[in-house]
Amino acid sequence: METNDQLITELIRLAFAEDVGDGDHTTLSTIPAEARGRQRLIIKEEGILAGVDVARRVFEYFDPELKMTVYMTDGTHVKPGDVAFEVEGSVRSLLQTERTMLNIMQRMSGIATTTARYQERLKGLDTKVLDTRKTTPGMRLLEKEAVKIGGGANHRIGLFDMILIKDNHVDFAGGIPEAVKRAKEYCRAKGKDLKIEVEVRNEDEIRQALEAGVDRIMLDNFTPERTREAVKLIGGRTEIESSGGITIDTLRAYGECGVDYISVGALTHSVKGLDMSFKAV
Repeated sequence: METNDQLITELIRLAFAEDVGDGDHTTLSTIPAEARGRQRLIIKEEGILAGVDVARRVFEYFDPELKMTVYMTDGTHVKPGDVAFEVEGSVRSLLQTERTMLNIMQRMSGIATTTARYQERLKGLDTKVLDTRKTTPGMRLLEKEAVKIGGGANHRIGLFDMILIKDNHVDFAGGIPEAVKRAKEYCRAKGKDLKIEVEVRNEDEIRQALEAGVDRIMLDNFTPERTREAVKLIGGRTEIESSGGITIDTLRAYGECGVDYISVGALTHSVKGLDMSFKAV
């Protein structure tokens, strides 16, 4: 399997392939090859900055001679007018890297800002907000990194780093006991040390999951009232995650039930990018 570093490099390569293609003909025709200049990233909206480290990789990938001076690092609370960084070098390189860098920075910062807003609703509780696999294809690693920068926690990265037995798995496998049994046998046979989580729909399935010995139980589409009862039934014997249609307005009610995690697809699947621009100095 490719490493995270390789996947991010491939993402950057693909981003330039679809944007620059066989050349930025506007820039190549209007800007002399020897022209030098400087641009700065100006914040236009309050939020949490994310993607600075990735932006550096974007510039280095396209033109290693571009010099980046960072004033604000990932995780900084920013406001309109703030200058996050400046980049100096070939004007042609600055103009051709601008959009790819902004696309990444705006999306990551939007996700970090949204995550921080959700986590703030859980202030004073031990509950952490989790991301999901509802991410932009190809950008998952960056979007999940943005969630961490915003103060949330990552669920599994993909299908490979955790066993999550959902309702369809349970139904096809013939029930929770059989599904968990097969999962444990698979891990032993493959020499894998993977956490096992099971999605449950009612109290009977909670009992089955506890008896099967899982690492985490996901309460799917439970109301806060049912969640509170489920937390009592589980009694601290395993981690608990709430999931399914939970909004920023209902988040606190679930956290106060005593669950360890609340997964929210909205952190990544429909987030608004943070407004910023890359302007010539």
